[in-house]
Amino acid sequence: VQVVESGGGLVPSGGSLRLSCATSGFTFGAYGMGWFRQAPGKEREFVAAISRGGAIIYYADSMKGRFTISRDNAKNMVYLQMNSLKPEDTAVYYCAADYRWDQATMAREYDYWGQGTQVTVSS
Repeated sequence: VQVVESGGGLVPSGGSLRLSCATSGFTFGAYGMGWFRQAPGKEREFVAAISRGGAIIYYADSMKGRFTISRDNAKNMVYLQMNSLKPEDTAVYYCAADYRWDQATMAREYDYWGQGTQVTVSS
């Protein structure tokens, strides 16, 4: 199983980034997918999640209206478009896959994780 995030980087406040998550080794379409993030000294927190077919989407309140999660089941990819970035969005962003997906906002429910990609937003 591989889950590989990419697209992180340094961006000024107000800028945008698009994170990508490439997966392999499992039946991607059978898994709900999520993005989480972890800032230094803080716990990992939920960002967004998308159901197997993409019809159900959840966002953390602070990301609503700024972030958009999407997936391409033909390519085994999931994406996170991040707009209007703020310095407090600085964190390592992780992509994760969850087979049951009955508690989509809970990191402990997820089965597979990537190594993360660093997002740094300068003020």
